[in-house]
Amino acid sequence: MLSDRVLFIDAEALVVDKPAGLPVDRPRDGSLSVENHLESLAFGFRRWPQPVHRLDRDTSGCLLLARTPKAHKRFQQSWEAGLAEKRYLAVLEGIPADASGLIDMPLGKTSTREAGWRMVPDPKGKPARTRWSVIATAGQRALVEFRPETGRTHQLRVHAATGIGMPIVGDPVYGRKGPAMLLHAAGLTLPRENKPAITAEAPLPPAFAAAGFTGSGSDAAG
Repeated sequence: MLSDRVLFIDAEALVVDKPAGLPVDRPRDGSLSVENHLESLAFGFRRWPQPVHRLDRDTSGCLLLARTPKAHKRFQQSWEAGLAEKRYLAVLEGIPADASGLIDMPLGKTSTREAGWRMVPDPKGKPARTRWSVIATAGQRALVEFRPETGRTHQLRVHAATGIGMPIVGDPVYGRKGPAMLLHAAGLTLPRENKPAITAEAPLPPAFAAAGFTGSGSDAAG
């Protein structure tokens, strides 16, 4: 139950730790999504909370919901203005030669009948920038922290696979499909006027420990 995975709550905001495999929007196959949990996340409010942004189905971690329509509008405006500070952790299929870097790689959408749609590097696409740094290594894999400066669809997944040259472990589209895609929205901060910022930290899920990484960021060990 998402109601047992609350990371932050006040009168206008709610952050939950979304598990991998649970889509935010109702999928075409009719399987369960965050929408099915909204009533349980009302916590006494008459209105159900609504997601402010999206996480990929296979991405776990911090998901922000607004508890009122006015808050939803303000949060979305702040999100679109790039005011949200987002921190992701991912395990890569390899160890980068550099310890950190900035990927500035515009992205566009492409689609084929055989493979479906995906995002690809495209000089004429929408701007996409990601700062990254290696946090730890285990065997032939690296735990990397991503701090996206933009929020394009599949941005971190494409930037890892093409910008760094090493896909995220378990990525079924840009890498090799596995038991789990090891991409986690570990931290979220959204400033607010006249109120403390919304802040949340989501612990690493068990799949990361199974890959040899524990902790929640700089204290992660391999």
